[in-house]
Amino acid sequence: MRRKIQNKKKTNIRKAEIEMTNFDYYAPTKVVFGKGTEDQAGDLVREQGATKVLVHYGSGSVKRSGLLERIYQSLEQAGIPFVSLGGVVPNPRLSLVYQGIELCKKEHVDFILAVGGGSVIDSGKAIGYGVANEGDVWDFYERKRVAAGCLPIGVVLTIAAAGSEMSNSSVITNEDGWLKRGYGNDCCRARFAVMDPELTMTLPKYQTASGCVDIMMHTMERYFNQEENLDLTDGFSEHLIRTVMENARILMKEPDNYKARAEVMWAGSLSHNGLTGCGTAGGDWASHQLEHELGGMFDVAHGAGLAAVWGSWARYVLEGNPGRFAQFAVRVMGQEKGKDDTETALRGICAMEEFYHQVEMPTSLSELGINPTEEQIHSLAEKCSHFGKRTVGCIKKLDQEDMYQIYKMAM
Repeated sequence: MRRKIQNKKKTNIRKAEIEMTNFDYYAPTKVVFGKGTEDQAGDLVREQGATKVLVHYGSGSVKRSGLLERIYQSLEQAGIPFVSLGGVVPNPRLSLVYQGIELCKKEHVDFILAVGGGSVIDSGKAIGYGVANEGDVWDFYERKRVAAGCLPIGVVLTIAAAGSEMSNSSVITNEDGWLKRGYGNDCCRARFAVMDPELTMTLPKYQTASGCVDIMMHTMERYFNQEENLDLTDGFSEHLIRTVMENARILMKEPDNYKARAEVMWAGSLSHNGLTGCGTAGGDWASHQLEHELGGMFDVAHGAGLAAVWGSWARYVLEGNPGRFAQFAVRVMGQEKGKDDTETALRGICAMEEFYHQVEMPTSLSELGINPTEEQIHSLAEKCSHFGKRTVGCIKKLDQEDMYQIYKMAM
């Protein structure tokens, strides 16, 4: 009898440990979605009470397509003065952020309009932090300080991927040491996001597929956790991932398919605005942290880097919660149940890697086009662990040695 009572107590403790997590959901961004909506940019900026705008953008593609000129015309028609700063690259650089801060202060800019994808939006957010706060903006990304505010930001989205148009996060690369760091704060959330799926039709297949992987991973990072999740959150997450996979396959053959572009673009926003994380206590995020160092060191496309490390991460940690991986295998990847959760989980991991190959994404570092030396692998693990000062993930907490082993597996 005593043994039964003790076992019952242990069971109750275990249930308490996995009780559903309370959550806050905050998504203040106004979304203007559909064909030709970029022409509303000037009116949307005027609604925010802006008196002078920084138009922030990336490479020449927004110029060649005529989009930038249409944005300028929209601002002029709305009577909004503006200055411009281009040159944002993938894995956006801190040096350009510093230039933007200086320009905004000099020109008395009080609103930032980011025209581009996640890199442009992230760079704009960092500039906004730097204008609104004293001191070095990099301090926020190093977690030395907390931002007290951010210059208001609007977005005209051209790439469906990062979800930064509705998220509270941004990621910047510091060329001094090639450190890639992220920072999240609700004060940087965009006031509005203009989303015209037609603007994404000229993207190369590789960039489209990389974006689709990034979108999926924003939900997968939240999905893989140690909580007792809401069935509704799980169901929404599972359907979102399947929807992106289905439409990614379509876009590999039909890049000008408007409906597929629209499905992916909307999924990108919903995947990273917090909705798929409701009740998950945040999720795991180890794959993102591992990839950030690859992006910082080798300047690879973010989604492609995620695809290259995800399978190795999943196999390394799956015993931390095999049931969760098994559920993913069955509900998302359509796999039959195996003899146990581990076998089912492995089937799901293999199926996901097969999908990556279907959309021409890598599943290893060599397929990604990089072959780090032993010294570089150690350096990646050091930087990812913040030189031994942190662990990442929740399925299994990864220390520097674990990170090293996953990078090795990913070779």
